[in-house]
Amino acid sequence: MSLQHPLWGQPSWSPFTARDMTLHRLRADFHFPVDREVVQDFVRSCEVCQRNKSEHLHPEGLLQPLDVPTTVWADVAMDFVEALPKVNGKTVILTIVDCFSKAAHFIALSHPYTATSVARAFFAEIVRLHGIPSSVVSDRDPMFTSPFWQELFKLPGVKLCFTSAFHP
Repeated sequence: MSLQHPLWGQPSWSPFTARDMTLHRLRADFHFPVDREVVQDFVRSCEVCQRNKSEHLHPEGLLQPLDVPTTVWADVAMDFVEALPKVNGKTVILTIVDCFSKAAHFIALSHPYTATSVARAFFAEIVRLHGIPSSVVSDRDPMFTSPFWQELFKLPGVKLCFTSAFHP
């Protein structure tokens, strides 16, 4: 017996929740005598279900809102824009946005870049003009989570904040 919806060819319920919830959702639309065994077999054979078992994942926890910025260039957000066409040997843009005024700086970098080259660009273009920020918000790019980057910003007392890992 197939668990696919006859019109769309896709499950009409989410197989990626707990087995009991999946069974509850299935029973809301369908009825057949061996539904529990079918759901168990489906979940066991589903690669995504096996990878995302709740007992293997950390609890999500509460969202932590960012502090409200109070002055210009005290709180900045930064990220990379990559895979751009090469212009003057540069293929990456380091984007730095002031969280208070929404003003932005765009710094062209060549690929491959290092934590040292990004730090030099940051200090040459941002710190030189606006001073050292009190907090930096970024994603969890390996560049921003590296020990060098963390130590570099810990010395002047800059608070590093990271966004959630996945937000489509």
